[in-house]
Amino acid sequence: MLKIHGRKNSSNVQKVLWTCAELGLPFERIDVGGPFGGNREAAYLALNPNGLVPVVEDDGVVLWESNAIIRYLAARYGDGVLLPTDPAARGQAEQWMDWVHTLLGPAIWPLFFGLIRTPPEQRDERAMEDSRKRTADALGILDAQLAGKPFVCGDHFTLADMPAGIVTYRWNAFAIERPELPNLAAWYARLTERAPFREHVMIPVT
Repeated sequence: MLKIHGRKNSSNVQKVLWTCAELGLPFERIDVGGPFGGNREAAYLALNPNGLVPVVEDDGVVLWESNAIIRYLAARYGDGVLLPTDPAARGQAEQWMDWVHTLLGPAIWPLFFGLIRTPPEQRDERAMEDSRKRTADALGILDAQLAGKPFVCGDHFTLADMPAGIVTYRWNAFAIERPELPNLAAWYARLTERAPFREHVMIPVT
């Protein structure tokens, strides 16, 4: 059975759990990282020398980096369902996955860290406000991409929706000022109708 090493409240672990649920893949999850520790132990570092989560073990295959993991799972088990086989369509999906990794994710991180991981008296309010604005700007780009489309890459749900969906859940969970982004809101509402999203992403943000 597929083994997933990582705590369930990690956004990167959530990508893997969500993918498995969409594909109907059974798995065993092992708590690692955060309050559970274990990610600096020799046995874990032998799987992932970076000491980060998630790591998956699948029939002798060991992978880390969440986007690489979900691409692998979709390619091996998805039969084109979550990751298109057409090179152009696949490239577009992967483009938006990597956009979250390089732009949207880094934009929201200071806000997340300030609101969730930092005591109020120690927060850098200026950095948090800058993060809020940069995240709003990035989500504006996604809102434009979603115009006239039910999902990021068109008519069908793909891996492209997952990283952005997890960030958007957190964005909506924060008690902050948010611009009106109607296309983003409609897309997010569609994600909340998916049972795997509700089970693995819509949990307390910690």
